[in-house]
Amino acid sequence: MKSRAEQLMEYARVMKDTPYALRTYLQTYDNTQKKYVPMDLFPDQLQLIQDYEDYNENITRKYRQAGVTTVTAAWLSKKLQLAKPENPERVLLIANKRDTAVEMANKIRHFLEQWPEWINVGFSQDKNSESRFKLNNGCEVKAVATSADALRGYTPTILVFDEAAYIEAGDDFWAASMASLSTGGKIILISTPNGYDPIYYGVYEQAIRGINDFHITDLRWFKDPRYTKDLVWIKVPDIVHYMLNREQYNDDEIILKEFDLTKYQELMDGGYQPYSTWFESMSKKFKYDKRKIAQELECDFLGSGDSVIPGETMERIAKTMIRTPKEKYMQGNLWMWDEPKEGCRYIMGVDVSRGDSEDFSSINIINFDERCQVLEYIGKIPPDDLAAIAYKWGVLYNCFIVIDITGGMGVGTSRKLQEMGYKNLFFDGINTQNMWEYNSKILEKIPGINFNNKRTQIVSAFEEELRHGFTVRSNRLLNELNTFVYINGKPNHMKGSHDDAIMSMAIALYAGDISFTQLKRNETANKAMLESWVMAERTYDAGKEFYSYGTSFDQIGSMQIDGSPYARSSTNANKEQYAQHSWLFGGRTKKG
Repeated sequence: MKSRAEQLMEYARVMKDTPYALRTYLQTYDNTQKKYVPMDLFPDQLQLIQDYEDYNENITRKYRQAGVTTVTAAWLSKKLQLAKPENPERVLLIANKRDTAVEMANKIRHFLEQWPEWINVGFSQDKNSESRFKLNNGCEVKAVATSADALRGYTPTILVFDEAAYIEAGDDFWAASMASLSTGGKIILISTPNGYDPIYYGVYEQAIRGINDFHITDLRWFKDPRYTKDLVWIKVPDIVHYMLNREQYNDDEIILKEFDLTKYQELMDGGYQPYSTWFESMSKKFKYDKRKIAQELECDFLGSGDSVIPGETMERIAKTMIRTPKEKYMQGNLWMWDEPKEGCRYIMGVDVSRGDSEDFSSINIINFDERCQVLEYIGKIPPDDLAAIAYKWGVLYNCFIVIDITGGMGVGTSRKLQEMGYKNLFFDGINTQNMWEYNSKILEKIPGINFNNKRTQIVSAFEEELRHGFTVRSNRLLNELNTFVYINGKPNHMKGSHDDAIMSMAIALYAGDISFTQLKRNETANKAMLESWVMAERTYDAGKEFYSYGTSFDQIGSMQIDGSPYARSSTNANKEQYAQHSWLFGGRTKKG
């Protein structure tokens, strides 16, 4: 029995150190040992608890049997026990099925009962039932299934969606849920993925893009010590094929047994996949169904048969192409994977929004020769400011720029680039066979591409490029591809999703193919193009000045949207760059 002084000291420690509190006073049932054991928190679970304490809006992507519901219930039990009577917690548990919500409520109740007497406030007899109970300090827990009446008459301070991806509810329910929270309340979404559902995936995708304030906690099975006693990394394109046809492989050549797990992303980028006997046993339970394994164990979001991009293409992109950007600029909106390379040709696609709408403006730069994505910008920005960004990075990579001017939104960006003296601009409807010949009508046209009846054609060409191996690096773009489907027979994004990055990438590839692939058929034109449109003497150097007015690469990247001009209106900065071959891109005829 602790003395009063000891209890006060211990109480203070419990208040301050949640992992210590849970490990010291709570137990969980261990199925392998068939008994209750002290709660042992592994690193990812510790991170989850810290995220709950640090952020008011949390979304957790988990694998099957991750123990997230249990850890969340334990954390909630401490919050409830230590809440002040004058400021009680009101927890609302929501799930697609009432039984699922009640199961979590029972976990919380079970943990509440375990706290020592000098901490335990005890249960109130008021409103104490399977789905609803109160504590003597005024705290309350309520478990409900998704329904129109779920939020009626209850104002939570903590809102928990368990298996959130399986909740069948529309936008109105989600809006009502968010509105129900008291000021400063917490919301927690927990789930394994279940396709591209409107609530869980919708929130997750927006969090990736920085649209909402949700903090993401991604849990990985290969970091769970319960399942990784014999963890190895295997370099194979298809882990399921390996498990079913192991005799065809030489394990000595493909298995990596010594590794640094903290650098798991580097392993995955290098083509390795995690494997353990637990992973195989779970795969066997799923009958080696690739879709179930990807969703339940690897936490992949998988689309339906209506997806524009085939499932096998999406799987290849997700597993072998996605990379963390080498650099992030402009408050994290601009991602760069590769610096400019000498001898390479670059194309920039620009998709323009108003800057104040739900849509985003997007820039994508591709390496036309190496067939890969090198830079991506996504943000809400006025068209003229977008032109300044396009100019800066266009000059750096010596890009051929194509702008979506459909509906007139991109016209301002296009005209601004012309005013700034940028010459390498795509003109829609110009016969590429005669692009190198002087045409006065070109000067009257607005640079850019008009989708009109080309959308299906452009998207089809984009899908073909991805299927044939064009390298996508961006997780933001991947998330858009996940919700890019056929609606009434036409390619479009799902409700609440976006396709801005898709469009900027698609038009870049389209412009490159129609303008330059076709030009290759004419040796003279091809020679002129190769000589004029390459990255010459512009290898990356953070300290090197790329502009005549003295702006370094790092200065470009760190620029903020503050109303100040991005570039001088003078054409001197790129005059020499374009003088010799500007006629190729809709300028004046070549002289001499």
